[in-house]
Amino acid sequence: MNPFLSATSLTDTLMRPLKDLRLSVIDQCNFRCTYCMPKEVFTRDYPFLRAAERLSFDEMTTLARTFVDLGVEKIRITGGEPLLRKDLPHLIEALARLETPAGKPVEIAMTTNGALLAAQARALRDAGLGRVTVSLDALDDAVFRAMNDVDFPVARALDGIEAAVEAGLAPVKVNAVISKIRNAHQVLPLARHFRHSGVNLRFIEYMDVGGAEGWRLDQVVTAAEMRALIESEFALVPQAGRASDTANGFRYADGGGEVGFIASVSRPFCGDCTRARVSADGKLFLCLFAARSVDLRQWLRAGQSGQLAQAIRASWSTRADRYSEQRGALRTHGGAGRYPVVRMSLVGG
Repeated sequence: MNPFLSATSLTDTLMRPLKDLRLSVIDQCNFRCTYCMPKEVFTRDYPFLRAAERLSFDEMTTLARTFVDLGVEKIRITGGEPLLRKDLPHLIEALARLETPAGKPVEIAMTTNGALLAAQARALRDAGLGRVTVSLDALDDAVFRAMNDVDFPVARALDGIEAAVEAGLAPVKVNAVISKIRNAHQVLPLARHFRHSGVNLRFIEYMDVGGAEGWRLDQVVTAAEMRALIESEFALVPQAGRASDTANGFRYADGGGEVGFIASVSRPFCGDCTRARVSADGKLFLCLFAARSVDLRQWLRAGQSGQLAQAIRASWSTRADRYSEQRGALRTHGGAGRYPVVRMSLVGG
């Protein structure tokens, strides 16, 4: 029996409980990372959501409260780049007041590219943000600038990480997506830099976040390969984690901290996925790579809380998504070589 199930747990067709909500607050980003928002697609005139199309903070709070009533214990604020959303601490403050039906505070976290974090870390912490994860794919400045493709310097991203640590957004996590042709040589420099820093570094296998087009399996550095690289210099000790954790965690044997590996391509973890995702315009996606969604905004704007909860319950209870486990079949089906998925900037990571 799943240890995270209770008598009132909302589960899908594979008995996966609803425990986590990824809430996107904006679909825009100030980076153009080559594997996520390439410039040739996300041009200056790209039709991002207009302000009126995005959910208001009040609507997001109502939505989050409904998810919490249905079993969600953790809310992660995503984007796009969430810090581009004006007055974001106001939303954080409202979400931080939420409690589960058992009276447990809801964990509030955020994922960001760190570009605006130095200036906002303290206000976010004061508003009630518990933890932050920063995306950082290289320590080498030239490589980092090339990967974000807007010439943003790595020093400013590191300043944001330091500000988050000082503000108490602990433990601060850093996610690095590793591609064989772009930044595989950055694995050891990143590991060396964040040892003894109190920051938890996690390496992510290069994923087909934009669908099959432009993504090649031979560009993937597997979690096992990245772990072997680090173990060539530092001894690692496995750590126990929750079944629903995306990362396999390790600690340095000499007390240097923690490092994790997210094997989303080589060892998919769909079977333990407890995450629902809502886009900035109020659409519910049941998988990071979903092509279909359920529009929740219609019930939010009609003030129909009962119908909203019913729609979420019906969607989750019939959920059977396990894209990463089916990736190979999808890529080869009909010889098409590509398949539709929602854009990452809309639904969040």
